[in-house]
Amino acid sequence: MDRKGILIVVSGYSGVGKGTLMKALTTRYGQYALSISATTRQPREGEADGREYFFKTREEFEALIEQDRLIEYASFCDNYYGTPKDYVEEQLEQGRDVILEIEQQGALKVKEKNPDILMLFVMPPDTDTLVKRLRGRGTEPEEIIQQRLTQAVEESKHVDQYDYMIVNDDLDRAVEELHHLIESQHNMIKRNLDFTNQIREGLEFLASRSRECAPGQQAFK
Repeated sequence: MDRKGILIVVSGYSGVGKGTLMKALTTRYGQYALSISATTRQPREGEADGREYFFKTREEFEALIEQDRLIEYASFCDNYYGTPKDYVEEQLEQGRDVILEIEQQGALKVKEKNPDILMLFVMPPDTDTLVKRLRGRGTEPEEIIQQRLTQAVEESKHVDQYDYMIVNDDLDRAVEELHHLIESQHNMIKRNLDFTNQIREGLEFLASRSRECAPGQQAFK
């Protein structure tokens, strides 16, 4: 039975540690392809183009939209974020599971077009921890932090659109929970209809041969 790649969306509040969680998951388990998003925001210290994000100007990003080269895109805190289409399609065809680490607005757009997608939301252990992580990064002014908190309030209203949550309290435990949730999807009946239909057709063929045999004869040779 061929293993088919599945598409997974991972979202979460800003500062919850999605990037750290994704890095740990892909380092520990090599079968995942982490889609790299495009964005118009400025790179943070240590980030590189083509590794954390594809950093684009607003004009470049809007050209990608016009050319229909994005699976989804959204505006978040005055910047565009989006998922390039070509890479994702290539990886799925090769049987790899593709993770889209994207903002909620874009995630819900993807779900509209792909209702069978696995939707995961990363949660902090509590709100105080989330605020400490946001301020602890030291990469953004207070005004941007306040914008992110306001955005988190709005995101909290739509968490019920996701399938599962991962509480990012203990990193190792969160990685294992995430991995097992994704792996379990491969055994869902709706993702294996070709295989289950093949078994059914085989059983129907054997049953028909059995009925054709006279009493006392061997059904199968």
